[in-house]
Amino acid sequence: MSAFMSLFAELVGHIADLLDPLFHASATAAAIVLFTACVRLLVHPLSRAAARGQKARARLNPQIAELRKKHAKNPEKLQKAVLELHRKEQVSPLSGCLPSLFQLPAFFLLYHLFSSSSIGGDANTLLDHTLFAAPLGGRWTDALADGGVFGAQGLVYVGLFLLVAAVATFNFRRTKSQMAATPLPQGGDQQVPGMGAITKVMPLMSFMTLFTVAVVPLAAALYVVTSTTWSAVERAVLYRDMPGTAGVLATAG
Repeated sequence: MSAFMSLFAELVGHIADLLDPLFHASATAAAIVLFTACVRLLVHPLSRAAARGQKARARLNPQIAELRKKHAKNPEKLQKAVLELHRKEQVSPLSGCLPSLFQLPAFFLLYHLFSSSSIGGDANTLLDHTLFAAPLGGRWTDALADGGVFGAQGLVYVGLFLLVAAVATFNFRRTKSQMAATPLPQGGDQQVPGMGAITKVMPLMSFMTLFTVAVVPLAAALYVVTSTTWSAVERAVLYRDMPGTAGVLATAG
């Protein structure tokens, strides 16, 4: 992993050199944002595959609802019937999840690249730079100790918090709208066990990014904010024809 991290660090450094005439002291911060966007663009085909899988599962919902009525008193027959329907329609119950899981190694690697103090035994020089007055290796607590919330460093975090809050609010409304349009039945989702419990907290998960930005180094916070914003826009586009999405997008526009 250290070899990949060293390679990525060099790439970010080269991008920063190219951006230096435009961003000067904040060139490395701009490079982190641009590099994150490039990686997200590279894994976009996996996101499209996940969207196709989730839409395929959604198309089966009316038939699954009929099966639930037919086998309401026999959970075993219901489960077999649902699995048979998936086989017949050539849709995997996990078709919307597996492509997303395949993206995780890349995201894990990038997070460590922008949060680790050392790479391959050497100091992570990416963290030696700044975004305006805030060091990329510093945290929000450091900013609070040097000028407070509205100090030179604190204002950088205020801007990030506002952006994260806006994205989280959009995701919250979008998720709640989709859940209202396609509510889970009593007893949960037979296609993916445990999904019922997950969907109860799903609308609030976007707000956890606020906590992440507050505790990780600023370089990692930039990565998290960029990736989260990309995800919000990407999902809005890929799932624009899913039930419950149109109203949110129209209001946001």
